[in-house]
Formats: sequence, structure tokens, C-alpha cells
Amino acid sequence: MLRSIFSKTRALGLAMFALLAAPACKTNSPDPAATTETAPGTDSSVLVGSTLVAQVSTAELAGRAPGVPLVASLVKYPLKVYRLTYRTLNTDGQAVTASGAVLVPTAPTALPLLSYQHGTLTPGSESQAPSYYAQGSDVATVVSVLASTGYVVSAPDYIGYGASKALPHPYEHAASLASTSADMLRAAREFCQQQSVQVNQKNFLLGYSEGGFATMALHKLLEEKYASTLPVTASAPGAGAYHKTAFARYILQSTQPLSFLSTYVWVLRTYDRVYTLNRPYSFYYQEPYATRLQADPFGAVPSQQSELFASGFRQAVLSDNDTALNNALAANDLYDWKPTAPLALFHGTADDYVPFFNSQDAYDAMRKRGASQVELHPIQGGNHFTSATAYTLGAYAFISQYNK
Repeated sequence: MLRSIFSKTRALGLAMFALLAAPACKTNSPDPAATTETAPGTDSSVLVGSTLVAQVSTAELAGRAPGVPLVASLVKYPLKVYRLTYRTLNTDGQAVTASGAVLVPTAPTALPLLSYQHGTLTPGSESQAPSYYAQGSDVATVVSVLASTGYVVSAPDYIGYGASKALPHPYEHAASLASTSADMLRAAREFCQQQSVQVNQKNFLLGYSEGGFATMALHKLLEEKYASTLPVTASAPGAGAYHKTAFARYILQSTQPLSFLSTYVWVLRTYDRVYTLNRPYSFYYQEPYATRLQADPFGAVPSQQSELFASGFRQAVLSDNDTALNNALAANDLYDWKPTAPLALFHGTADDYVPFFNSQDAYDAMRKRGASQVELHPIQGGNHFTSATAYTLGAYAFISQYNK
């Protein structure tokens, strides 16, 4: 079945590849008259406000990839793009106002919702968060083309970006990525009802890298807490670090250079804060990096883990004798549970940023638990970055099976 869908959507994958390198269209400036605020409402209400930030014609969408005439045949509906603000909970349980983008195709029939979880936004790239709908961002390019084929897209900024940018982003923290994305999906449905936008009951989930991790966390949360109100139709997470405990051991046993250690520093800082471990930097890092990272948490680090991490931290993880630390890592394991909705795992077999074993372990554990609708789609020879296009094509093909 996938083979026929792949053939039908190959053009979309090629077009999206071109869009990744192409500037987005110009967007309209916000219209004050298009800004609405909702009353405090009931406990089930999470939507705070909405602002129209762009209206994109099919001609504009097709024009985003000059020289790729196939785009014109793929684009189906013009879009209206809104910035939503909504209520959610931070990692400490405190209520905060978060934001995200909703992409609404102008279609004559009810459409499904697609929750898109974005990948890592490095320091300085706050403007690439979905609600800004910034030129060149993934939401303003690839995701807009996908939406125009017939999906209302809900794209959370996450805590730490957009309306909540004054707060630290809980990088790779499963629980808050899931709850923030779920509340954005709730806000999107509330907005559609308020604006008489026709949507059906289908909910699809996509995301790559940190977005893949967030997508897996969201799928799990929706099946546990929102099975009747936000049922998952199908999800396709890509290249996520689902097996956090094994990933930590992999890093601390590695002898080869690792290009992603600066992001792992971010993970450790998040877990230290969220789980109130309150360890000094010298617990995690050797000098001079302990001092340097305390002054600049996003500062440069070596690529050899043996030069960066302190021996005490390494021993605590590898010997599993630090209960608080190992519980924090285990709390973010997402590989060993039983999804009921169809789930496809996409991952490059040569991924040297988030190793392939994360998806293999998830597939093996889920199948062992009896999950019959879980698939593993290795992207042969692909690394973390070259696999993105194959992921886009494969994920779109996978969810298309269930959008009928």
C-alpha cells in the first residue's frame, strides 16, 4: 500500500526539498480587526486569543519554489495563518500563556487536524518559532505546502518561545513537550469551533528530531488522557531520542568525536532544573568547562566526551548508582509503551546526532508489548540532516493512508 502512496507523493517530497532552501512568501501584516480574545470560560477552555498573521494564496504557495512547476499541482487550497495564545502548564505545574500557529486551508469540506512539532531551535533562532510565521521557517515553507494539501495544522511554539519566551525552554523534557502540544491542539480545535472552520475528528502527528521526541510524547499522552476527545489517527515521529537512558550510556562510553555534545549539555541543564537535582556544574563537567558553562550555558564544548564530562557523573550514569539522576533520565524514556493508533518510526541508519538505535529500540519494545500497528522505516545511509527530506516524504505517505 505504501508503495502506491509513495509514487503519488514523490513529487511532494521533491517540491518540499526545494522549498527547504527557498525563501518563504511575504506575509500580510497583522490585522488588528482580526484579533480576538476569549472570555475566561470553563475548565475545558484553553484558548486565550487569536490573531491573523498571514493570508497566502495558492499562487504564492506555488511561487515559493521557482523552477518546480509540480508545486502548482500539489498546492490545493489557499491558507489563513493565525497566531494563537492559550493556557498550559509549565514544568513546575504553574499556569502560563503559550503560543503557536494554526494554518487553516480555505476548503469546502471538513479537514483533519495535524499537530506539527518543530525541531530544535538553537539560541538566537527564537524568530523561527511557528507563531512568527517567519520567512524561511519550516512552518512558512514545507509545513504550509503540506497544510495546503488538506490539513488544518496546529504548530506549538513550546514553552520558551513566542508568548512564553521569557521562560527557559524545557529542552527534551517529554512531559511538558507533550502537554504543551496537546493544549495547543485543544486550542486549535476550540478556535476552529469559534470561527466555524470545518474540521473532522481525525488527528495526525508529525515532527522530526526534538519534534520527533515531542511527537512520541504527545502520542503517548493523547492515548492516556485524551483518547475520547483527541484520538490519535496516526503519527509519524522522526529521528527522536526516545531511549534516553541508553543514549546517556552511549555518550559516556563513546570514544569517537560527537558533534552534538552542546545540545546534550542543554538536556542535562533542563533535567537538573526540572527534577530539582541542583547539582553544581562541577558534578557534570571537568574544568575548564564547568566554569565556562556556568558563565555561558551555550558556550563551546569539546567533541570528545572524555574531555567534557566529570568522572563522577560518568560513573553515576554507567553504574546506575545515582537514583535521582537516573530517575530523571528514565522519566524521559519514550521507547517502551504500547501505542494503539498506527505509528511509523523514521530514522536515518547513519544518524550520528541521534543514533538509529533509539527508533530500533522503540520498535522492538512496542512490538514485544503487542503493538501491531507500529512500523520501522530505516532511511538507509541517511544522517540526521540528510534524512529530513526522506522523512517528510515518508511521513506524508504514511498519514495519507489514514486520511480518507
